[in-house]
Amino acid sequence: MTTRTVLVTGGARGIGKGIARAFLDVNHQVMIADLVDSSGWNYDLATRSAMDDTVEELKEFGEIASIALDVTDKSSCEQAVKATLDRFGGLDVLANNAGVVGSGAIEDFAEADWDRIFDVNVKGVYNMVQAGLTPLKASEDASIVNTASVAGKKGGANMSAYCASKFAVVGLTQSLAQEFAPLGIRVNAICPGIVGTAMWLDHLMANQGEAAFEARMQRMIPLGRPQSEEDMGEAAVYLASAPNVTGVSLSVAGGLEMN
Repeated sequence: MTTRTVLVTGGARGIGKGIARAFLDVNHQVMIADLVDSSGWNYDLATRSAMDDTVEELKEFGEIASIALDVTDKSSCEQAVKATLDRFGGLDVLANNAGVVGSGAIEDFAEADWDRIFDVNVKGVYNMVQAGLTPLKASEDASIVNTASVAGKKGGANMSAYCASKFAVVGLTQSLAQEFAPLGIRVNAICPGIVGTAMWLDHLMANQGEAAFEARMQRMIPLGRPQSEEDMGEAAVYLASAPNVTGVSLSVAGGLEMN
């Protein structure tokens, strides 16, 4: 496989870290981009130390670097793309993975939290695509892989903001796949099921522990286990590499969602 350059947003931990590792494993070079200060949200996101730790852990598998990024800030997105070009000389794969979750009944859901979820999960993709489009056009094998969710295919009670934002990512993926096909840029999405990241362990099932999480997953998921960061990385590599696949939102959910 030809070496390509990959920019992974939300790459310091969780699914983003799994995506970065998977691309390194197939001899691609990776720039991870993430927050350096995640204060003010309802669970821990990324930090500078987490990003540094990920680079240190993964550098034995290939060439990797990092850059601070806030996907809600257009200039920050442009700087992340520039840093990638300066370090590696191009951009072939844009993995839009940065995302946040929030839950609660809509009658009590704060407008600021609704806006934050859409700013990160939807506008963040818009900002990164705009920032990265010029170098992607110059690539001979360009691909965009967005991280949506099975919650972007089926709504759930008390998850209206998150589900609506991920439905938007699925729709955006399909629209961009149509728009960019004449440019030779493929656009797909992975739709994770339930991955044991901070979103679940520190928020949706806060204070219940990993044993309770595992037991719930065995009940809910036909294949009997939660999904892993590695599962998501493998799916992202496939979608970024399949030459005749575009506009797909691939469920990686152990049968939790079968559409």
